[in-house]
Amino acid sequence: MSGAALRRSAFPWLVIAGVLVAALSLRGPILSVTPVLRDIERAYGLDAATASLLTTFPVLMFAAITPVAAVVIRRAGAELALLACLVAVAVGTLIRALPGFGWMLAGMVVIGAGIAVGNVVIPVIIGRDVPPGKVATVTAAYTAALNGGSLLTTLTTASLAELTGWPLALLLWIVLTLLGLVLWGLHLWRDRIPGVRWDERFSGEAPPATGAVSLTGPIPVAPARRSVVRNPVVWLLVGAFAFQSSGYYGLSTWLPAMAGDLTAADPALAGALASVFQGVAIAGAFVVPALARYFPLAVPAAVVSACWVTLSAGMLLAPELYPLWVTVGGIAHAGGFVVIFTVMVGIARSDAEAASMSALVQGTAYVAGAAGGPILGAVHDATGGWVAPLAVTLSLAAGFSACVLTAVARARTPR
Repeated sequence: MSGAALRRSAFPWLVIAGVLVAALSLRGPILSVTPVLRDIERAYGLDAATASLLTTFPVLMFAAITPVAAVVIRRAGAELALLACLVAVAVGTLIRALPGFGWMLAGMVVIGAGIAVGNVVIPVIIGRDVPPGKVATVTAAYTAALNGGSLLTTLTTASLAELTGWPLALLLWIVLTLLGLVLWGLHLWRDRIPGVRWDERFSGEAPPATGAVSLTGPIPVAPARRSVVRNPVVWLLVGAFAFQSSGYYGLSTWLPAMAGDLTAADPALAGALASVFQGVAIAGAFVVPALARYFPLAVPAAVVSACWVTLSAGMLLAPELYPLWVTVGGIAHAGGFVVIFTVMVGIARSDAEAASMSALVQGTAYVAGAAGGPILGAVHDATGGWVAPLAVTLSLAAGFSACVLTAVARARTPR
């Protein structure tokens, strides 16, 4: 076996290190603005709905850029696509640091476009370069790194802002992206061996030929199939994921402000309290698989639904227990994702059908998720408090529960 083949058959530690560090920049730059959103409002004289566009625009880019991301990956290869993702996040962070709210929005659009490419390409790299027996472990680590980036930025941005001011605090997160660029650049430099293609699999084999469907990541690029569109369970999953995404992105945008208003916490403590929502999700994703080992899927689905309802209801009825409610919420949004995709995999009759389902469900959900922040901000501005916005999130939780529980029941019914 050649030296190159030996390197490919071994566990790709440098590749995985680069992927995991890159993952820290695939959610954190979006949520880093939430702890200082009130400061941004005051600095530019904005209302809450307008300020929340800083988290809305990147989420819209997730849906809009996915087809372009697939083209980038096909033309440039996976390695260069991930490098382009990190460069875009770094450039967007620099643009966001320019004075003026318009520049902030422009920077967030660039960041969202870069992250959309990363969303698609990282699962490709994991599936291609990691030995099959380790794929699940590395994928779990990748998911944890996504939530870890969110946790880090929401936990510490407000404290950094107190020391440096919020513009510099947001700019400082470029350090994580630059670290990812260094690690990934080191991988590319090491891997440029004569006669070895960058897109070969870890075993040294050429990648298999692909057809019209390419399951490339969280939002696979696939043509719509008639069997998918006509399946009522798929539309129930569309509804469930749309309700969950609206609630998740709406709450992620405004939880630091809610913590400050409902618990009288200072900005640094409010950011730390809100970060629990992201931090618990690192472990929350494993709740559903653990329960599913011993109970039917309806049981973890019901637990997740109860957690979503408890989050909003608890903050309405006992806001002084805010840390408890956001802990429950962390389990809810991580577990909800697992339940929805477990049902999807269970009803799909082929990889191509699964890809079409995922494209339909997630594409719609990201559009709905982008509306969550502005809606809650507008309701807050109109009412002057958080009771009405939390009533909105409670309604979204009820909608999620109805859709996901019905989908689980229908999926078990033989067709």
